[in-house]
Amino acid sequence: MRRDGFALTGAGVVMRKELADNLGSVRMRLLELLVFVAGAGAVYATIGAVRSVVSEDPFVFLRIFTTARAPLPSFVAFLGFLIPIVAIALGFDNVNSEFSRRTMSRLLAQPIYRDALLFGKFLAGLATLALTLTALWLFVTGLGVLLLGLPPSGEEALRSFAFLVAAIAYGGVWLALALLFSVVFRSAATAALAALSVWLLFAFFWSMLVSLITPVIAPADPDDVMSLLHAANVTEALSRLSPNTLFAETALATLNPSTRTLGVVLSSQLQGAISAPLPFWQSVALVWPQVTGLIAGAIGLFTIGYVAFQRQEVRA
Repeated sequence: MRRDGFALTGAGVVMRKELADNLGSVRMRLLELLVFVAGAGAVYATIGAVRSVVSEDPFVFLRIFTTARAPLPSFVAFLGFLIPIVAIALGFDNVNSEFSRRTMSRLLAQPIYRDALLFGKFLAGLATLALTLTALWLFVTGLGVLLLGLPPSGEEALRSFAFLVAAIAYGGVWLALALLFSVVFRSAATAALAALSVWLLFAFFWSMLVSLITPVIAPADPDDVMSLLHAANVTEALSRLSPNTLFAETALATLNPSTRTLGVVLSSQLQGAISAPLPFWQSVALVWPQVTGLIAGAIGLFTIGYVAFQRQEVRA
């Protein structure tokens, strides 16, 4: 039996309703407060160190994002830690809450397809995340202008904006994962714990697992250069299965123009290299695979959740 009309009819209505709920919820207000306080604290703590190199560094404004000052980490490190938490909080109960309230069957009795419902919920979460990160980016930029007394150059603005896009893509991966677990598990607590467990795996334990797996897949011979190079390449490939690694490499290349390579580099490849900052578009080309990987990860996880949702029974 063919469906009448476009499959995504009603997605905009669902998105607007979910977006209003997200922005007006107490949970979201607390998360926004946490992110803004942490970001402002990290930036304010680094201003003193950044001021000392204003006349020496042509990209001094970017140091606001990357400089750490004990005991606080850098702003980038804060985001790498907080973005997954915010994304998981936005998505872990998107679908299973409808089942627990017994509203799913009544919702789908309206002229809204399952496709539109899931797309609307995901887009609302992504829009909420994008609005929060954009507001934080503007806040940090304004704070930097106020405390440093100089605006960012055109290239610095482009680089910081590219970092913002990468941060939204990074959050989209964790939002899609939380939405997937919200579809698979009927209990919101179970979905939240599962998503947080995956985040903890990649944030704290993945590097240890990679160091254990690499000798099994690619044993290295200390006397064979090619064997060592192969093991290093395997370690690099396994590390990049983590969204955290992809986000960290993207932040490194976009916010540090002196970064010319990522991963394993031979000394022969450095011969003749010019010690100068990369132009913006070359930095973008350097991290394009990482950004594409983040976007592909978000799409892949959403697709798995979409297929699982299409196969579920929704009758009360």
